[in-house]
This record gives sequence, structure tokens and C-alpha cells, in this order.
Amino acid sequence: MKRRLLLSAGAAASLALTGCASQDLETYTGQKPVLDLRSYFNGTLDAYGIFTDRSGAVVKRFTVLMVCNWNGNEGVLDESFTYSDGSTQKRIWRLTQLPDGRYTGRADDVVGEATGQTRGNAFYWTYTMALPVDGKVYEVQFDDWMYLMTDMVMLNKASMSKFGFKLGEVTLAFTKRA
Repeated sequence: MKRRLLLSAGAAASLALTGCASQDLETYTGQKPVLDLRSYFNGTLDAYGIFTDRSGAVVKRFTVLMVCNWNGNEGVLDESFTYSDGSTQKRIWRLTQLPDGRYTGRADDVVGEATGQTRGNAFYWTYTMALPVDGKVYEVQFDDWMYLMTDMVMLNKASMSKFGFKLGEVTLAFTKRA
């Protein structure tokens, strides 16, 4: 099913819509609580998520145990995924905080460098992930938004696309352990 979805995306690339609007990070400048990634992603967090296809159908559910720490402006987010089908996955993000609320990040399955920036309670993050599907690996773009709801809860919505064609979304709720 995933392979068909990715192949359909490639075939439909020539029909990609123009004029798609995206959010403007600056609109979150005054929103509270103010997100400090180094503070929020420090310690142990639990996350609960779903992957939905283009039609909105839930394709996969998952949980994530995150162990995060920072040394100055360098952070490590160690993520352990458990999927509804019993499979597991590990991803270790290595983040760098730059001036003006900007961040870069790397992980083994991320192609090149992820870039992001915070404003108010929001974090906008973009990257390309090498996604294995049916024995092949596809490079898929992520357009990732995180919103701090309280000091302990953050919501995350990421759109996945290939050739500008939306494949699906990942939705997560993070909870920070006390």
C-alpha cells in the first residue's frame, strides 16, 4: 500500500497544484507559553502518534520513548519507536542551536541537514527523510510544525510529500515526564 502511495505521488507530480499556502512562523511570535527547545527536549518524554494517508485514514499507530539531553548548544534526542504492528525503530537526532531561535539537526535516516526555527510557542522544522518501503528507499520531504501547549505537553503535525505531492501526515502528542 505504501509503495502504491509513493508511486502514485510520482505519477501525479506533473499535476501538482500551484499556489499552495503555508503557515507563517512569524504569526506565532507573541504566543505563550514560549517554546525553549533545549528546556522542553531535556529529560525523558513520551509521545503518542499516528500516520494518516492522503485520505486521512490511519495507516499506523505508534509510541515513542525519548531520552534527551543537551551539552551547551548541542542536543541529542534519542527516540525509540514502537509501532502498532509490533515493529520497532530507533532514531537519534543531533541538534545544534544557532542564533535567533534557529536549529539544525542530523539523524542517520535524514538526508542532509534538517533546519528549523522557533517563534513564540511554535517550532517549524523541514527535512528530507530516507524512507524504506517494500525493499526500496524513497526520499520524502517533511514539513513539520510543533506547538507547545503547556510546559509538559506539545503537539506535532508533519506533512509528508514527494515531488510536492502530499503523501500523508504524522500527528504526535508529546508529554514531558516530571
